[in-house]
Amino acid sequence: MVHDPNTDASRTAEPRDRLLPVERLVAAVAMALLCLISFANVLVRYVSDYSFAFTEEYSTFLLVLITFVGASIAVARNSHLRVAFFADMANVWGRFCRVAGRVAALVMFGLIAWYGSWLAWDEYRFEELSAGLGVPSWRYTVWMPILSLLIIGRILYAWWKEARSGQ
Repeated sequence: MVHDPNTDASRTAEPRDRLLPVERLVAAVAMALLCLISFANVLVRYVSDYSFAFTEEYSTFLLVLITFVGASIAVARNSHLRVAFFADMANVWGRFCRVAGRVAALVMFGLIAWYGSWLAWDEYRFEELSAGLGVPSWRYTVWMPILSLLIIGRILYAWWKEARSGQ
C-alpha cells in the first residue's frame, strides 16, 4: 500500500501508540523554537548589524533533533522513504526489499548510536566546549545515540508487527 501524505497519521499508526503524540509535540516545539530564534536573529541583524551567537548552535541542534524525531515518526507511520513500487509488492521480491531496507536502517542507526555514544563520551571526558557559547558539547551530542535507539526500537516494533500480521 502506497502511503498518501495527505492522510491522517492516526490511521496509519497503531491506535495505542502513546509515544507518537509526544514525538509530534517535540518536533512541533523544536520547529517553533527554530523559527523563533532564527526570526529574532534576522530581525536583530537587520536593525543593528549584530548577530546572536547562540542561534547557530541552537539551530543546528534543533535541526538534528527534528530530523531524528521526524525519522521516528515516519517509521511509526510507515511513511519513511522507500521505493514503493518494489517495497509494496506482495511477492518475495517485495518482502526482500522490506527486509533489506529494515536491515540497512538498523545498521545505519546502530552505527550512529555506537559512534555517537563514543563521541558524546569523549566530549564529556575531555570537557570539550562548544565554539560559540562555551557550553559542554556533549549536551548536544548525547541526543544522537538516544534518538537513534528510539528509531531502532520503532523499526524493530514495526518489523514485529508485520511478522505478527503475517504479511
